[in-house]
Amino acid sequence: MARLAAVTGVGVTLLDDPGRITHTTEDREVRAAVLAAAREADGDRVTPTVDGRYVRRIGPSPGQPLPLVLSVPGERPPGLYAALVGAVVLAALLAVLTAWRLARVTTRPLVELAGAVDRVAHGDLTARVPVRSRDEIGRLASAFNRMTRETGSYVAALTSSRDQLRGHLTVLGDTLASTHDLQRILRVILHSAIAATGARAGAVLLLDGDGVLVGQCVEGLDGRWPTEDPADPATLRVPVGAGVLGTVAATGEPLRGRWEPADPPTGEPSCETYVAVPFAAPRGAEPRGGPERPGHPPADSDAPSSTRLKPRRDLEPSSDDSSSRALGVLALYDRPGADEFDDDDLVTLRTFAGHAAVAVENVRVHEEAQRLSLTDPLTGLWNYRYLRESIRREVERANRFGRMLSVLALDLDRFKDVNDTWGHAAGDAVLVEFARRVRGEIREVDLAFRQGGEEFVVLLPETDARGATIVAERLGSVVRDQPVRVEGHTGEPIRVPVTVSIGIAVYPDHAAGGQQVLDAADDALYAAKAAGRDGYRLARAPDPVPTQEIPVVAAAVSPPDGLPRAGAGDAAPVAQGGASSGPHPPRQSRGR
Repeated sequence: MARLAAVTGVGVTLLDDPGRITHTTEDREVRAAVLAAAREADGDRVTPTVDGRYVRRIGPSPGQPLPLVLSVPGERPPGLYAALVGAVVLAALLAVLTAWRLARVTTRPLVELAGAVDRVAHGDLTARVPVRSRDEIGRLASAFNRMTRETGSYVAALTSSRDQLRGHLTVLGDTLASTHDLQRILRVILHSAIAATGARAGAVLLLDGDGVLVGQCVEGLDGRWPTEDPADPATLRVPVGAGVLGTVAATGEPLRGRWEPADPPTGEPSCETYVAVPFAAPRGAEPRGGPERPGHPPADSDAPSSTRLKPRRDLEPSSDDSSSRALGVLALYDRPGADEFDDDDLVTLRTFAGHAAVAVENVRVHEEAQRLSLTDPLTGLWNYRYLRESIRREVERANRFGRMLSVLALDLDRFKDVNDTWGHAAGDAVLVEFARRVRGEIREVDLAFRQGGEEFVVLLPETDARGATIVAERLGSVVRDQPVRVEGHTGEPIRVPVTVSIGIAVYPDHAAGGQQVLDAADDALYAAKAAGRDGYRLARAPDPVPTQEIPVVAAAVSPPDGLPRAGAGDAAPVAQGGASSGPHPPRQSRGR
């Protein structure tokens, strides 16, 4: 049996009649199971055991008195189902573990990225996402971090630019509110525009009365335009319609781009890139002021005024806004890196050009208001208010520089008869014509005033008595020899004869102060009228001021301070002399 079992791999068990095992080749672990299956076997049928073996009972039969039990192992190993179940459970655990790991590797970075995005959306540009790998999610986190850094840099730059622009606008607003100095205002506007756009240079030009753009202030343009004096912006002159700046002023449209030299040259600054914007007066603004003439505030007078602006006569900008008048051009040149100016720069420059237009118009309004407050509305001469300022200033100047100042007091003779005979309109016409003739006979440095009614005053700086009499004779002659043409009651023109009486006083010959010299000229005027009118009289020299001699006693021994003592004493008197009445300005005969 042992050889049979070894050859076939079949377990053989021989039973006795009661069913006990007589001999077997089965292992001890499976004998009980084989024996139990053999007992339950029905005939020759194969019966499985609990441990997966198959059992068949043979016999007894003739020739084989004892039953024989054969067993073979089954095809499925023992515990197959348990192993399968265990494998399934293990696989499930591995799947759960893998999913958890994937969730930590994939979902967590996404959650962190979503949280960082939410923080950025609420304005926190310092949010960053940890980069834990170099896969797609890691690259996404790196890109997000780079984006937030660059955005933070842009925001910081914009914030700095905003603060800088806010500071420039604050300075500009303070300047506009605190001064009417046009040059200072335009310099602040130009500097602010350059700082806001990053330009390297710029210029502000205003239109003069001849239709030429004249530089008012420049920055960073040294030696860029043909001139012998680069420090003087007024040498920058561009005719309207010529070149870029002239075209901007003529059309009222801004221009920007790269510089192309013109042939022939237009006098504009050379550059690489440019942007130029016109600025115009506000709607409804009309030209103010009139031609400068003696008797009115000249451009270089000492009247309290800022930079004076001449009215324009020949420029009508062809912009869509027909009510706007071009005042000038604001131009910037050369951005860093040779980049062209963009539309944002154009918008910014328009803003500053608007400020420039307001500043220019405000200065003109201020000058006009000042002129009206200091001039006579009928004749256009200075009024009595400005006479008081001017006489004080001219006396101080004459005293400081040792010069003379002559004052003429003028009064139209029998002017009441003109009003009573021909009416007040004719009287006004006589006053206007008389003022015109006075302006025509005096120098630009001289000042003519209407003191009130038919009384006038003329100040002649650096003029002595002889020069003043020459002027008085000339004024009397030009008034006497040409009767004034006025309209009579019937509307027909008539010629009214007019004469003038003049009193002359000279500082410091006839008075020691401004009001005193006016009073002396007024007294001389009354003397001229008393002498028969139509003439002039020179003021009388003032009576000498009486002096009193003060005796000074010389002591035998000088006082400790070395100074003489005034008063009586025991010592013998020394030589006496008159005390000085004070210093006098040297008299110098300069002028007429």
